[in-house]
Amino acid sequence: MTQDIYQNLTQLGAPTDLPKSPEEAVLERVPNPQAGTGYAVRFVAPEFTSLCPLTGQPDFAHLVLDYVPGDWLVESKSLKLFLGSFRNHGAFHEDCTVSIGLRLVETLSPTWLRIGGYWYPRGGIPIDVFYQTGEPPRGIWIPDQGVQGYRGRG
Repeated sequence: MTQDIYQNLTQLGAPTDLPKSPEEAVLERVPNPQAGTGYAVRFVAPEFTSLCPLTGQPDFAHLVLDYVPGDWLVESKSLKLFLGSFRNHGAFHEDCTVSIGLRLVETLSPTWLRIGGYWYPRGGIPIDVFYQTGEPPRGIWIPDQGVQGYRGRG
């Protein structure tokens, strides 16, 4: 593996402002040095935030993103900035969760991807949103997302 697979990255190793919106966010990718080897990658964002598009009130979620890379890996700082760009973005839980999954699929063309959005209650109702690209590939261990359903204080 050589350093030149990282030469086109524009955000890693430099101060980078949080994008103002998901549309402005730049998701960067690098060639997968283990392309052709089946393995799963997991990112967890336990403090994801967005805004209700009608009230402007904050919404909070625990996101779990699993993917089986093809030729590309997502660069993690760009993913962090992309997720952070939702902080001032108004959209329903379903739209946020699925939009993140679709944007990653568009950028990476992974072998397989799933995202679980475990949203904290607002108005007394938690909403969990799930998206995946299809059946998980055979022969690759993909663990349970490990997030329990909302139980309140009990």
